[in-house]
Amino acid sequence: MKNTLKLSIFIVGLGLLLIIGLFYTGDFQMNAPSIEDYPIRGIDVSHHQNKINWEIVQQDSTIRFAFIKATEGENFKDPAFDYNWSQAKANGIDIGAYHFFTFCKSGTKQANNFIQSVPYDSLALPPVIDLEFGGNCQLIKEDSTIIKAIDTLQVLLTKQYHKKPIFYVTQDFYQRFSIGSQFPFNPIWVRDIYHSPALYDGRGWILWQYSNRGQVHGIETYVDLNVFRGSEKAYQTLKKVPFR
Repeated sequence: MKNTLKLSIFIVGLGLLLIIGLFYTGDFQMNAPSIEDYPIRGIDVSHHQNKINWEIVQQDSTIRFAFIKATEGENFKDPAFDYNWSQAKANGIDIGAYHFFTFCKSGTKQANNFIQSVPYDSLALPPVIDLEFGGNCQLIKEDSTIIKAIDTLQVLLTKQYHKKPIFYVTQDFYQRFSIGSQFPFNPIWVRDIYHSPALYDGRGWILWQYSNRGQVHGIETYVDLNVFRGSEKAYQTLKKVPFR
């Protein structure tokens, strides 16, 4: 009996280790959305993906769009942005640019950094403002000051690109700063690599980052995987988010 119990525990433990290993390598995803429910898919990239072979990436018929890191804070420009922006577009992938918002710089300075780095393209997806705690500078300002900076940034980007910026959010950032009620007109892109996303206030979302360990031919590192929530018509409309 004891030997049987030990064997059962060993098998269960081995199974858990196998699942953890497969999850780490991206070969197992607890929340993988089906292609039937979410046929419109894409990636988001930065210089951390090294030099991407976009000609090979575009051969994957499931990759419709790519959001490309452009800037961070007041003066950081992603060194791979120009290459990724031009090459993804040249290979027929829908492109959009994103900015990593930092707590320690004003909304105006961050907007200027993005606008100076990202060319206007009427066919591009809306600009994205990446809102998360990870990798950010120390939060020493009042929440109201942070919200004001985000608002200034999104207003200036709207004026420049004539599309309401999408907010990429983690669940904790979204709730801490009441993003849903503070910014009711900005489309929401949710990061949730463990569950199907559900925002605490019931707000709808249009993009979901469901994995940070995706594997795509043409990219030598892991890459973030995303799906669009909606029909083909809704996806095409996304490129025409109105100026409000």
